[in-house]
Amino acid sequence: MQTTDDQAVATVAQHLPDDEIHVWQLSYQRDLGREPLRALLSAYLGQPPGDLNLVVGEHGRPALAAPHTALEFNWSHSGERALLAIARGVTPGIDLERKRLRTHVLDIAERFFCPEEAAALAMLDDVQRRDAFLELWTAKEAVLKALGRGIAFGLDRLRFAVAPAIPTMLWLDGDDASQWQLHPLPTDSDFFATLAWRGAPRRVRRWTLAGAD
Repeated sequence: MQTTDDQAVATVAQHLPDDEIHVWQLSYQRDLGREPLRALLSAYLGQPPGDLNLVVGEHGRPALAAPHTALEFNWSHSGERALLAIARGVTPGIDLERKRLRTHVLDIAERFFCPEEAAALAMLDDVQRRDAFLELWTAKEAVLKALGRGIAFGLDRLRFAVAPAIPTMLWLDGDDASQWQLHPLPTDSDFFATLAWRGAPRRVRRWTLAGAD
């Protein structure tokens, strides 16, 4: 992942081919709200941040209002870090989760996940189970966000193969799971992240905004 300062963002933003998805890592500060998000999106649109109008869909997904609807994005934050995915022609979903001690992951899986997923998690030791749970959680969240839905849609309405394999979607209620792309995003040892979209494979390019390490 390349580190890019504010002055270089515009150069990157000028080159977003239809067969790529750009992913940015940036710092998250609650008091700044969506201002860093607006700043990055404005670079892609060549418009001042104040000219961008963000709207919220029925299930809470933010999007750009007309006339900028051709640019699709999604973002996620956990702790002091955020990830932003930007694309044209597909709707990306991205989820980021910080690793932390979870003592009831199997209970959560048995209550909310598919039975096959919970059974697979039960076969793992504690450390493996925590990591596999977070990989599975970020994968599910990424798909649901790409759909424009939240977890209220039902975490048991999409099923994945579980560790030791990279999460692969096997079934999605009302859709063809084979039409979806899942892209685990390498992070440091403190986070898990997954990018998802419906459509053909694309090249995923990643940058870190200076000061976000």
